[in-house]
Amino acid sequence: MEKLLNKINGPEDLRKLSIKELPLLAEEIRELIIDTVSKTGGHIAASLGVVELTIALHYIFNAPHDKIVWDVGHQAYAHKILTGRREAFSTLRQMGGLSGFPKREESQYDTFNVGHSSTSISAALGMAESCRLKGQDSKVIAVIGDGSLTAGMAFEALNHAGHIKRNLIVVLNDNEMSISPNVGALSSSLSRIISGQSYNKFRDEIKSMLEKIPGIGESVSRLARQSEGFFKSVFVPGMLFEELGFVYIGPVLGHRIDMLVDNLRNIKNMKGPILLHVITKKGKGYKPAEEDPTYFHGVGAFDRETGKPAPSNGAPSYTKVFGDALVRIAADNSKVVAITAGMTSGTGLEKFQQQFPDRFYDVGIAEQHAITFAAGLAAEGFRPVAAIYSTFLQRSFDQVLHDVCMQNLPVVFMLDRAGIVGEDGPTHNGLFDISFLRSIPNLVFMAPADENELQHMLATTFELKQPVAIRYPRGTGVGVLLDRDFRLLPVGKAEILMDGHDVAVFALGSTVHPALEAAQQLSSQGISCAVVNARFVKPLDGEAVCAFARKVRAIVTVEENMLQGGFGSAVLEALQDAGCVARVLRIGIPDRFVEQGTQKQIRAAYGLDADGIAAAVRGILANEQG
Repeated sequence: MEKLLNKINGPEDLRKLSIKELPLLAEEIRELIIDTVSKTGGHIAASLGVVELTIALHYIFNAPHDKIVWDVGHQAYAHKILTGRREAFSTLRQMGGLSGFPKREESQYDTFNVGHSSTSISAALGMAESCRLKGQDSKVIAVIGDGSLTAGMAFEALNHAGHIKRNLIVVLNDNEMSISPNVGALSSSLSRIISGQSYNKFRDEIKSMLEKIPGIGESVSRLARQSEGFFKSVFVPGMLFEELGFVYIGPVLGHRIDMLVDNLRNIKNMKGPILLHVITKKGKGYKPAEEDPTYFHGVGAFDRETGKPAPSNGAPSYTKVFGDALVRIAADNSKVVAITAGMTSGTGLEKFQQQFPDRFYDVGIAEQHAITFAAGLAAEGFRPVAAIYSTFLQRSFDQVLHDVCMQNLPVVFMLDRAGIVGEDGPTHNGLFDISFLRSIPNLVFMAPADENELQHMLATTFELKQPVAIRYPRGTGVGVLLDRDFRLLPVGKAEILMDGHDVAVFALGSTVHPALEAAQQLSSQGISCAVVNARFVKPLDGEAVCAFARKVRAIVTVEENMLQGGFGSAVLEALQDAGCVARVLRIGIPDRFVEQGTQKQIRAAYGLDADGIAAAVRGILANEQG
């Protein structure tokens, strides 16, 4: 028998199915997601958890006329499959293929580009207001996970939406709260009553009638509202949203398509801001993801049968090296505390959490709070380490500048996933941190050439009494041996790895080892190439830069960052300030957002691998001769 999914080329095909056929369709979508992500990697657990919800949304609402806004986008795989991208789904997260996140350039059904948390309600409210201003009757639905509500931005949007009373539906996908069958059945029944037209019409009529009673109408109406609120608070956890001006409905069982369809049909034409609370199970339908949803939140390729990851090169990840080193340091320094913003596993802090639970803080998806919280700890003599992905630190720039660096507080920023991240694409590439951090006074900024140097840099930070940032890449290290003992690095001093008289390559972080490979290629071609491990973006080793400027024909800088305001720009500034004259070629990311692909593919595309660096050196020397 032909699969139902093979007949679905868009939401209009979905709406031709009967309610009874939808659970089978959900099973087929799950199979496609599991099979595909086992090969491509991706955010599987969240997407498996919202299959029924996604089907119900597209079954009831008329996208793209009606607008569905996904928060973060981790959970949008079923949405992609149902909106005309089923046949292309095998290209998920591949270069030239489907993005792992909703993307307006990819489909008319993707209403807003996402990748960072807690933006959906703000964006959806803006769309709802635009519909009002243009006289359109489109429904606007924001789908947000419970984790995203830990960010203040989501509550700012809820507060605004409740204040201006626009027609907006917020679906809260709650995959953390567990409810017992009895409570679930009662709440689901109650929510259908509350969302039904008869209930709401009756409530509005009673309210209108009471308010017309001379003298006491308003008081009686207010008492009735309070009584209704008390009744609902006994059964549903929605009073917070009611206080923010929303009509709260739920909790609804998120894997019962019939219940979801009933509730969505009821609230479709309700006026004002509505919040539908849906309970789902992260990883639903794939046992390994259900048992370990944290690991399967964002995962590389894995064996479908066992759930085990594909083999790696055997070297530890930068993340693990950082986590292990921090535990060793914290064992000898009781003032060391660790902070993460909803990414305990992703930033390598599980071991720290286990060994030092009183000194570990996961503040949720609240990067701004994380940084100022760290500043408060530092102001009282502690040594906080804030481990946050480079792309997410962008959200707390003002806190870094105003609350940490302006007060010269010794907070350590560990910027994981700096540089090219790869398959997660432009929203996750950490290509801006050098540009937005190096301009801030008081900050020391480092980047290790390999995993061994990372642990030495971390140890060095605790000898400094000022803010420090360390950026390091995603994935495994280069495979060097890790020293048993930490050693302190001289601040602001580069390391000359190879000497040469034709050209000097100043490489930063992950580009150091490719630069060494390039130098070896060039040596065989008769070109003498020096390689310098810059180590420090700030303070930059200007003496080393000028020393090589006087002895070589050209200087080449290499970095995994935007060229504007990046490491290469710092080298140019150092030459200018010292009055040194040199031919300089900068290799980095040009003025564009970098698309998805493997790290290897992207580095090759932008000349950041050994072949690209060698070609650039040959080019600048050839131009000089020309």
